[in-house]
Amino acid sequence: MSANILSAFTARPIIELKQRDKSKIESLLAYGTRTRSDQEAILTPTMITGDRLLVGLNTGNLRIYRVNEVVDDSTGDKTTTSTENRPASQPKSRSVELLREQEHFSRYKIEQLAIIKEANVLVSLSNSYVSIYDLQTYELQEQLAKTKGAGAFAVTSNIVKDPATGIPSIVSRLAVAVKRKLLLWSWQDMELAPDVIDITLVTGIKTLTWATGTKLVAGLSSSYVMVDVENKQITDIVGPGSIGGAPGQDGGRFGGVGVTSMGYMGIGGTMPKPLATRLGGNELLLAKDINTLFIDTDGKPLGKRQVPWLVAPEAIGYSYPYLLALQTASKGVLEVRDPNTLTLLQSVPLPQANHLHVAQPNVSLAHAGKGFLVASDRCIWRMGALDYDSQIDAIVEKSKLDEAISLLEMLEDALLKDKVGRLRSIKMQKGQVLFDTRKYREALDLFTEVSAPPEGVIKLYPKVIAGDLSSLDVGQNEPNMPSSGTAYPGTEEQAVADDKTSSVSEVDSQQAIGGGENASSTQAALRIASKKPAKNLQVVDSSDAESIQGKHSEVVSEDKPLGKPETPLSGQLCLRYTQKEKISRTRSLSYSLFLLIPEGNFAST
Repeated sequence: MSANILSAFTARPIIELKQRDKSKIESLLAYGTRTRSDQEAILTPTMITGDRLLVGLNTGNLRIYRVNEVVDDSTGDKTTTSTENRPASQPKSRSVELLREQEHFSRYKIEQLAIIKEANVLVSLSNSYVSIYDLQTYELQEQLAKTKGAGAFAVTSNIVKDPATGIPSIVSRLAVAVKRKLLLWSWQDMELAPDVIDITLVTGIKTLTWATGTKLVAGLSSSYVMVDVENKQITDIVGPGSIGGAPGQDGGRFGGVGVTSMGYMGIGGTMPKPLATRLGGNELLLAKDINTLFIDTDGKPLGKRQVPWLVAPEAIGYSYPYLLALQTASKGVLEVRDPNTLTLLQSVPLPQANHLHVAQPNVSLAHAGKGFLVASDRCIWRMGALDYDSQIDAIVEKSKLDEAISLLEMLEDALLKDKVGRLRSIKMQKGQVLFDTRKYREALDLFTEVSAPPEGVIKLYPKVIAGDLSSLDVGQNEPNMPSSGTAYPGTEEQAVADDKTSSVSEVDSQQAIGGGENASSTQAALRIASKKPAKNLQVVDSSDAESIQGKHSEVVSEDKPLGKPETPLSGQLCLRYTQKEKISRTRSLSYSLFLLIPEGNFAST
């Protein structure tokens, strides 16, 4: 496994089933028992004291835990509440406290849990039925008879303004997949609407993911569709490979027809289920097998490249601002990626993990759901995160400047001490790296974008230009000044000049008309000062000069001898050409500096 670029998340086991306990964890749900302010959500994005953790078991029992520990992610300090009433069976090192176990919550394993907090109800999927429970007492209120044969459900809550009165209210929706049918229940504030919406799709529904308050993505057996629940409009989502779509669509991540286009068969010959997750802004990610597709909330592809997964993930999610992928239980690895660059930032080993639980995306702040849980059949880990400033520092320390810039641009200003200043500083560092690697055009563009101070740019040049401001020592092999016999930095890699003879003639012609050492800026200046790349210039070596000595010696000006008579003509040509080009390059670098200095700042520089 490659070294991590970032160590943003640390897995802390909070629940481990004892050996004598033969139960298995089938589902989990974490939620807050009180509404926290925006400032609290920023400072303590993980669970705090008073939050609840519900664990559904294969026996049909429901265990209710209370979070007992406050974790300061920025410092790692822990504050634990009083443990005098803690059960003796639970060690003091545990970060949660078992409040109760609701036996016979269901007769069968509890496959999925969710809450509609505004309606004070707990939703459960068990034995192919969706049931509604009281969120306080966990007593059964109603088993939805129409949901017989259900395979999945999804809930969402949103603030909606009444079109007639303009008065806002909270509208919650429950979508249930029953084979080919999509059933929808809705609550306005706390009252359940009497009507149930029924929409039939072309094939069986495997997964449901809300894209907005009125649109959801349905993962079918062989494709995806976007469903508008208000007008019952169904839109096919066209994507590569196993994502599905119109016939004749591109066959996979690598194009064409091959193994990728035929899909990835999981262990035991089962096809991985279609996955989907809501990302930041108006983006969603669809994943089927190893094929992925980024879409907007209307179901239209965004044209981004696919996530480079080698195997189909077990689950995917979004924990602001990262994309999460849980590999198969046999692999037991949680991957953390940048959703923009798709770079793998961190791999967290979690033995036999097969459940990923991220807070519902309809919280008041996008980053309030940063804390998330991962579970196996016997253990639950809470993922603690470093503060964002420390994450940026760690990425910059490893010289991953593009990743640091991408992360900064995704984060909200309130989450960083000085977002604008940090972003400008890192972009200036990147500009210096580009300058040192002779990518002058890109470097100067970046310096201009961030309004870099002129003196900071000037010091990157040799002393012949920058004087005492130069950061290059005298005698140092300056990267910006080429040595004799090599191509000048910033030029395109190409062969020796097409016509060396005309190059030598052009040099001597300028000497003859009085240009000499004071000739105007050459193509090297234009390469740096303009966007149009110039033709490559090459220093003429001795052998080339000797080959053309007899043919072009008459072109050399007799009024300005090339040097001492005893110096071979070939050597004089090389010396004259090299000296002229170095002086021309010095002037071109000065001209590029002129472009960077704002009007009125000449006196200060």
